[in-house]
Amino acid sequence: MAEYRKITRITKAENASDGAGVAIQRLIGFYEKNEYDPFLLLDYFGSDKESQYISGFPWHPHRGIETVTFMIKGSVEHGDSMGNKGLLKSGDVQWMTAGSGIIHQEMPQYSPEGNFGFQLWVNLPKSHKMMPPRYQDVPAETIPEIMTSDGTKVRVIAGGFQGTTGPVRDIICDPLYLYVEVPANSEFEMDLKIGHTFFIAVSDGTGFFDTDDGVKSVKALSLVLFGDGDKVKVTTKDEKLSFIAISGKPLKEPVAWRGPIVMNTEEELMTAFREYRDGTFIK
Repeated sequence: MAEYRKITRITKAENASDGAGVAIQRLIGFYEKNEYDPFLLLDYFGSDKESQYISGFPWHPHRGIETVTFMIKGSVEHGDSMGNKGLLKSGDVQWMTAGSGIIHQEMPQYSPEGNFGFQLWVNLPKSHKMMPPRYQDVPAETIPEIMTSDGTKVRVIAGGFQGTTGPVRDIICDPLYLYVEVPANSEFEMDLKIGHTFFIAVSDGTGFFDTDDGVKSVKALSLVLFGDGDKVKVTTKDEKLSFIAISGKPLKEPVAWRGPIVMNTEEELMTAFREYRDGTFIK
């Protein structure tokens, strides 16, 4: 018998600034370290005002994590210490594994329609903290889109939905990453792996989710963390709903985190920052 997941926590986005002054709305990453294990941080960046995004995220290091950028609208130019360069456009995804260390920059480009998207940080287990860096750049046209019978659109970025598997592969935390658009007056259900952390981040509209004491409405920009179970149900009323749905296998390891570097111990953190200062960070 199916066990539907129920809400354990609803978090509203908090205004913040990152990089060289980019305005963001932070959904995960203010206070928690293990509550969303293996996920560490989730930011929504969205503005049609050039001054709020154009300064971007100049050169900075990462070690011990993966960063996942999903562009809903607009474009971001990126480059790194390995010589990679590229442009993420509307609908594109980049899954970057920093591993042993990478120095990169992400610079939003001017667009009359603005720049909107999500960036997620995924922790790496101790066994893979120092793996070689790599990228999975995923153009929008390679991401499969499924249309359900009631008109819900599901873009499958990682993991599987109704027999369709996303193009992002071989990720340690066995992730599910979907972008879902549910029309008004509809119901959407999906299967989940028991024991995996699961949350939904609402980017637009209002959704209704089960709790132990009834149903709660959730508006953009809010994050819904769920308890365990093998299914989740979302309903809409008189307005449509857009959200990302993300799950992954918890690491259950200690977290030592400072800025863009995440390790297991304070000693490992000190080593990483010393190597960055000494110019031996890149392996």
